[in-house]
Amino acid sequence: MRFAFGPAPHLFASAIFASAALGLTGCAKRERPVDEGIRTRTLLVGNQNEPASLDPHLVDSYTDSIILTALFEGLTGLDEKTSQALPGVAERWESSADGLTWTFYLRADAKWSNGDAVTAHDFAFSFQRLLTPAFGGGYSYMLWHIKNAEAFNKGTVKVFSAVGVEAVDDRTLRLRLERPTPYLPALATHQTWFPVHRATLEKFGKIDDRGNPWTRPGSMVSNGPFTLAEWKPNSRIVVTKNPRYWGAAQNRLERVIFFPIENSDTEERNFRAGQLHLTFALPSSKIASYRETAPDRLRIEPLLSTLYLNFNTTKPPFDNPKVRRALALTLDRAAIAKSVYAGSRLPARTFTAPGAGLYAPPQGQPEDVAAARALLTEAGFPEGRGLPAFPLQVLNDDKQPKIAEALQAMWQRALGVRITIEPYEQKTWLQNQRSLFHTLALLGWTADFADPITFLDILRTGSGDNRTGWSNRAYDTLLDQAAQTADPAARYELLQKAETLLLTEAPIAPINFGARAYLIHPAVRNWEPAPIGQHRFQHIELRE
Repeated sequence: MRFAFGPAPHLFASAIFASAALGLTGCAKRERPVDEGIRTRTLLVGNQNEPASLDPHLVDSYTDSIILTALFEGLTGLDEKTSQALPGVAERWESSADGLTWTFYLRADAKWSNGDAVTAHDFAFSFQRLLTPAFGGGYSYMLWHIKNAEAFNKGTVKVFSAVGVEAVDDRTLRLRLERPTPYLPALATHQTWFPVHRATLEKFGKIDDRGNPWTRPGSMVSNGPFTLAEWKPNSRIVVTKNPRYWGAAQNRLERVIFFPIENSDTEERNFRAGQLHLTFALPSSKIASYRETAPDRLRIEPLLSTLYLNFNTTKPPFDNPKVRRALALTLDRAAIAKSVYAGSRLPARTFTAPGAGLYAPPQGQPEDVAAARALLTEAGFPEGRGLPAFPLQVLNDDKQPKIAEALQAMWQRALGVRITIEPYEQKTWLQNQRSLFHTLALLGWTADFADPITFLDILRTGSGDNRTGWSNRAYDTLLDQAAQTADPAARYELLQKAETLLLTEAPIAPINFGARAYLIHPAVRNWEPAPIGQHRFQHIELRE
């Protein structure tokens, strides 16, 4: 679902933070923010990064999407533990026998935060907006399963009425697909499927204007369990309970406050000081201590995600697959998992992470220094001679620069290859790779749903999330064949062939699979492990 792994230093003065968190005043005996939060039903959450946007059709980072799940709701919702679809705005759905037509029946009590009814027409409009070529939605391919959606998105079909989206009436949405998509209900939980309020967008600007200011506090109209009350950049985002949400009676929180605390050491200190109920992360150096002294506050949970090297295949020397593969074959992934993550993450030799349905990934990229040296010699750079030092772009957090330093040593020692390390804050780091303004970078991908295609599809030619510049017709053909294959075993076999080709061509080199090591206050209830990393905040409760 989403790019991003980790943050950059951002410091808070404890006293200021404590009073700002919940608006404390006066000089009486100071109540800790977490205790006041329990009393006022206010959840305090570390969310690592300042959002680039809160527009569902523009967000492409994991941390931004976490906030969106509080503000919006799609046709379906995601069950944390199983990653399966649950009713959302649609109370039920059905598919035709051939799997090419899906009908969603919307609940009668679905409302926007201004009181308007949420209708099938809202979803049809929202899909049209995302697919409009002038809008340039990077995640528009999430709708390409719909008939003619890709053609309309690419401008070869000119009228949206030719796309397989039909608002039969206010409460019935019918979708006609290009091919059978059995995981469509899970796909529909993704933020790109969230509806947006047309009148609000048109009030503040053009609907295809990426800079339309409709997402500001006081302007945003949303349909989720919470509404946007406050957004202080680089400080906090406050969402408050939406009384018009269809499930408001079961919502046990009054508000959630998200803090963009980009440094996990700072975040951990804030947790110890009683300023957070949940951290986004925990420094690897502190995992052992919490295991011993406070195991009830430590959570380490698998995340369906992969951190990888992202080669720009349009630039020398990485336009040569032999150079890319040479670097991939010299990765000591186990050493990185141990030294950087204290063993809390598994080394990755494949792009698809474990737990993506019943899919069994191929063997993956091995570690073979001798073969790597031979490939580099074949490419014309024996022992690295002739290769200039190239930059490796990383997120300026507490982990990626350490990974970069490990890679720097590995490649220098094994291949004579030299790199420089360039740290960036998240917005620039992502934008550089989106624009192919990088030579080599670290990048992470978190699954949108539990299926291998959520990983493999992003490296398809033309994908808005393909940040490598790599294009391979054979790879695309295998994905297309898999999409047309109804038998699960045969489909998985085609995807295995595609992933083998991907790992051999090496536009990416997997490093480790995801996990979240974080801290949780014992008062937080119903916070379930979530392999996709998304939580329904309306089900969380704070109790002593």
